[in-house]
Amino acid sequence: MRAEKFTVISAGHGGGDVPATPKNVPHKGGDANPSAAALQAQFGPAIVRVDVINGETTVIVDRDKAHDIIQWLHDEPTHAYEYLSDVTAVEHRDSQRPIEIVWHLRSIKFRRFIRLKAMIVKGSALSICSIWDIYKGADWLERECYDMFGIQFVGHPDLRRILLWEQFKEGHPLRKDFPLRGRFSRSQQLENALAANPEARYSMEELSIVDAYEELPLDMRRRLLGGEKTGE
Repeated sequence: MRAEKFTVISAGHGGGDVPATPKNVPHKGGDANPSAAALQAQFGPAIVRVDVINGETTVIVDRDKAHDIIQWLHDEPTHAYEYLSDVTAVEHRDSQRPIEIVWHLRSIKFRRFIRLKAMIVKGSALSICSIWDIYKGADWLERECYDMFGIQFVGHPDLRRILLWEQFKEGHPLRKDFPLRGRFSRSQQLENALAANPEARYSMEELSIVDAYEELPLDMRRRLLGGEKTGE
């Protein structure tokens, strides 16, 4: 088998600044991440706004251009955002405010962090391009965002629930219109959960773990029931 070659990235290798803990950082304003100005020059009106809050740069981008912008940040060697740390969403209680899709990108090479946001007006299609083709780490992150908010990531190879079971019928729990107790009564929730038949989606080896608990020594079962912590 031919050995694969990997590029070793050294933190701070691309920049001349010596790492230092920022001090007296203003709540608003301050110096923006240099990548923000580069994005404005490259994409013009697709960069809606640049905010600097607590020393972190947030770039609001056009929803339809989000994929191209993230691709450029990843591929452009003078910026090199090689690490995707999160994909999430924000829905505000104000019904007039759009839903925000949020990406957290890091350049290990240049020691930079940038937050990108795209806005989806409520009432429009809750969908946006997947960035799985750019960052394979987006796979489970986008699935969680879909599961909790119902956002469709177009182009994702396997977009399905990841925290809740696939037959979960009550919607998406992190939406603001989702009731605290769920949409169904407790009896209906139990009925739906039992009808989901979890045995159909797990191997006998996985299911046998539950049975194996009864075979553990009594002292070990007591420790587990007592909330044994790591290292004890």
